[in-house]
Amino acid sequence: MAHPPEEETRPLLAENSPYGSVFVSPLEGAAVDRIEGNGTSGESFDNVPQARRQLGLSSAAFLIFNRVIGTGIFATPSAILLSSGSVGIALIMWVLGALIAIASTIVYVELGTGLPRSGGEKNYLEYMYRRPKFLVTCTYGVYTLVSGSNAPNGLVFGQYTLNALNLPPTPFNTQLTALLVLTFSLLMIGVFSKSGLRLLNTLGTFKFAILFGIAALGLLSLLFPAVLPVRPEYETPDNLRSWEAFWRGGRGDANSLVTALYNVMWSFIGYSNANYALSEVRDPVRTIKRAAPLAILSVAAVYMLVNVAYFAVVSRNDILGSRQIIAALFFRNLFGPATERALSACIALSSLGNVLSVMFTQGRVIQELAREGITPLPALFATNKPFGAPLAGLTVLYLISVVLVVAPPPGDAYLFLLSISSYSLTLINTFVSFGLLLLHTKAYRTWGWNPPFRAPRAVVVLVFVSNVFLALTPLVPPGPGQRPPYEGIPYYTHVVVTIAASQLGVLYWWIWSIWLPRRNGYTLKREWEVQEDGVSRFVFVKVPAIVE
Repeated sequence: MAHPPEEETRPLLAENSPYGSVFVSPLEGAAVDRIEGNGTSGESFDNVPQARRQLGLSSAAFLIFNRVIGTGIFATPSAILLSSGSVGIALIMWVLGALIAIASTIVYVELGTGLPRSGGEKNYLEYMYRRPKFLVTCTYGVYTLVSGSNAPNGLVFGQYTLNALNLPPTPFNTQLTALLVLTFSLLMIGVFSKSGLRLLNTLGTFKFAILFGIAALGLLSLLFPAVLPVRPEYETPDNLRSWEAFWRGGRGDANSLVTALYNVMWSFIGYSNANYALSEVRDPVRTIKRAAPLAILSVAAVYMLVNVAYFAVVSRNDILGSRQIIAALFFRNLFGPATERALSACIALSSLGNVLSVMFTQGRVIQELAREGITPLPALFATNKPFGAPLAGLTVLYLISVVLVVAPPPGDAYLFLLSISSYSLTLINTFVSFGLLLLHTKAYRTWGWNPPFRAPRAVVVLVFVSNVFLALTPLVPPGPGQRPPYEGIPYYTHVVVTIAASQLGVLYWWIWSIWLPRRNGYTLKREWEVQEDGVSRFVFVKVPAIVE
């Protein structure tokens, strides 16, 4: 592999300053180095007030836990079984998905310890792809707006809340409930931020308790069927009681296995959620090294135990033949259909934790883009005033979510927008993992990437390959008997539109940093200032060009 050009290894705007200065920036090739002794905490890497660092180990772990666990574990196992055919293959898919999620977590721990500041992939892409100046930042900004919507989570919350309250789930009622939860979340995260954080932690604890309870009930029914039997009016499962039943109906075709693994991998998305808010984490290097593995290992263990519990209580035929979600079948088989509303309430609360977690972290990403000085109205979006949270960025994401709740009609439009959001994240993760793979090569050793924690190269390769898999799978035509994702448009449309959306970032970058300066005869000089709230940011000054 060719060595990077010499200009690639030089700072973009200024010589690196000591840690604690605002000039420490991924855009300029700055990172925590374990040898220099700056990796003990990472707090000095970002110039923010100490009072802003309000997240400890449990809060950081719950940011991940709440983001990963939404409503999927209550329903997705049915789809995995449908694709794989047998209980045995379905559980293998969950194990593979867990291993990939753990590997991805290890990668993001390395990135978080090397660049311990809020913004997540924004920082990593800036560090890895430095030229042209600010191009990757502008492009990432577009994807932040696309993938930061909370509309899907809000609508899911609306559906299950209405069911729990025994109200008709009409489109109007669902949309109204979604708007109410989005507004509530904006107030809790943007105005009453300390209370919002406590609510997040409480909901994370509640989710863990519910899922642990499901696992315990399932194992009790499996090991002691006389104590907790399946109700006699429902089929008694034998999924885990014989080797033949364990593998019954298994499918070996590649299309089915790819579909199953694809769905499982998406069930673990969110392992990088704490990386978006590292400037608010106490002792971020040490904390992310503990919180991320703790969260994702807890998720993996709970997912496996819950799947075993489902298969211990609900028969394979019942799962494949029913239109109800698998969690509803589980509680029905043990306690009767009267438990459906209580389950809906639990799922709604789980979804609320997801809404709050996404809003908390994605608002910080917009704030970090503003601190770089590249957004419109950067002073407004960079500040934490007046409530100690980035309310302006949170409001932008809130408005986008509101539009996506109200505007799209049912059918292709909604699924299309959801697919664009998820595919944006796939592309970002692909470029991040590829960039880290380059940093692990000898050709890029001059860049000085030596973070306090380093992922094995084989793990980085696995993560890159898994993201390429997620990026290419939507391009494979649906197999025989499979429904296409859309009815009126080609199945790959969201892929094309997502890639095209990046060009909006390229266009913004070209107009802002090249065309306007040339047209109006100035150059951009980046300086820094400290805001009234104590948070530092970059500002761009227009310097008249010298005419020779």
